[in-house]
Amino acid sequence: MLEALYGNGWGAFAALLFFQLPFLFGFLWIVASRVRSPRDTPPARISSAKTAWLSAVVVLFLLVNLASIKFIPAVATAWEQAHEKNIANVDITAQSWSYDISQREFAVGQAVRFTAHSIDTVHGFAIYGPRGGVVFTMMLMPGAGKSSLIHKFTEPGVYKIRCLEYCGVSHHEMNDTLTVKEKSS
Repeated sequence: MLEALYGNGWGAFAALLFFQLPFLFGFLWIVASRVRSPRDTPPARISSAKTAWLSAVVVLFLLVNLASIKFIPAVATAWEQAHEKNIANVDITAQSWSYDISQREFAVGQAVRFTAHSIDTVHGFAIYGPRGGVVFTMMLMPGAGKSSLIHKFTEPGVYKIRCLEYCGVSHHEMNDTLTVKEKSS
C-alpha cells in the first residue's frame, strides 16, 4: 500500500489532496462561522477547536512522514549498508554524452552500491524500470565528489539509464542500459 502511495505521481497527488482538502473545508467553515455570528462564538469554543485542529494536523504530519521514511534514498541506503553483507559495487563515470559503468548485469534481490561522479559538467543518472517508472535518480556535479546509493532490484528485465540534466548538444543520446536477471539456483 505505501509503495503505491509513495512510488508514483498519483499517490503523491492523493496525499496532497488528503492534506489540502481538510484545510480547505476548515478554512471555509471558519469563514462561514465568522460571517454568521463573529461575536456570538464563545472564546473557549474557539480555543478548543483550534487546539483540536492543530493537534490533528501535527499527528497526520508525523504519521505520513514516518510512513515515508523508508522511501527516502539516503535512509534506505544507510539501512542496506548496515544490514547487507554482500553488496556489489558499481563505479560510474559520467562525461559528455556517455556513462562508463563498471558492471551492467545483476541478479534480482542483489544489493548494488552505485557510486557515480561527473568529470566535465552536471549530469543526471536516472534508472528507469522495465515498465518505465523511475527507480531512482542521482545528480552528478564535477568537483562535488562522488554520489553513492544502494538499491536492490526486485524485478528482472532491462533497466534504462538516462541523463536528466541538460549537458550539451548530444544530451538526448546520453543513455545506457542495465540487465537484471532472476537468481540462478
